[in-house]
Amino acid sequence: MAGILDTVDQRTQLVGENRLEILMFRLAGRQLFAINVFKVQEVLQLPKLTLMPQRHAFVCGVVNLRGQTLPVIDLSQAIGMRPLQPGPDSTIIVTEYNRSVQAFLVGGVDRIVNMNWESIMPPPASAGRQHYLTAITKVDEKLVEVIDVEKVLAEIVPYNARVSGEKLADPVLARARGREVLLVDDSSVALAQLRDTLSQLGVKLHMASDGLKALRMLKAWADAGEDVCEKLLMVFTDAEMPEMDGYRLTTEIRSDARLRQLYVVLHTSLSGSFNESMVKKVGCDNFLSKFQPDRLVEVVKQRLLLDAATA
Repeated sequence: MAGILDTVDQRTQLVGENRLEILMFRLAGRQLFAINVFKVQEVLQLPKLTLMPQRHAFVCGVVNLRGQTLPVIDLSQAIGMRPLQPGPDSTIIVTEYNRSVQAFLVGGVDRIVNMNWESIMPPPASAGRQHYLTAITKVDEKLVEVIDVEKVLAEIVPYNARVSGEKLADPVLARARGREVLLVDDSSVALAQLRDTLSQLGVKLHMASDGLKALRMLKAWADAGEDVCEKLLMVFTDAEMPEMDGYRLTTEIRSDARLRQLYVVLHTSLSGSFNESMVKKVGCDNFLSKFQPDRLVEVVKQRLLLDAATA
């Protein structure tokens, strides 16, 4: 399975095409779950596990992988299912989220599937607020549930949304007060972090849970005669979302004369040089890894300074 994950260059061709690849796996039962392959570094048998005192209930222990110490998280227990029993034949998925690397203990890996985001749907509203899914889809007529890993990780290490006093004291940021910002993300945790951070600047927030909803919102404002580029200071969009991803959303914005001057920031748990190159490919104005409150307001400042430069 690790060999399958070596073809990242081929996967970059999916960007802007509203496509993705998911890694499917099982936990404590027969139900299929998935995460985006872009988050996966490798899949392997569980190395020697070392227990840690006072570890979080979801953390089985740590492993040493090529000199790097990684926490091993029981993903089954973390989403409220029966705990898995780690052993020498157990499988872990090594992932990177928000500039951190961790391993998830799973019951067994199924396969990688190439899909269109349009076939990946948000969880039903009846699922309530406490579920751990960002999306659902079907593969070979079997239901596959896409896990909200950001929610899992935030429960183990809570995010910090507080902006430092030094940053907030910057007089440039005072110009943000009363301005409007659109936030687009399928993760309730990520939306809450954005909301909690940006609310410290006194901005008015609009929210959408996927790119298609956001695009419809933008076009509705434009159809009503509003100057959307004047109305919105900026748009923060996640990369991975059901129905329409952030790359495709940006492409659609740039193709509409009424929207193309919008300042779009890709705000994602995917990090590294991959995203920097993809930002240029689809035409985003900036890129920001999630859960960095000071860096977030710095990006807002950069946007405000653009207004000052053109005034």
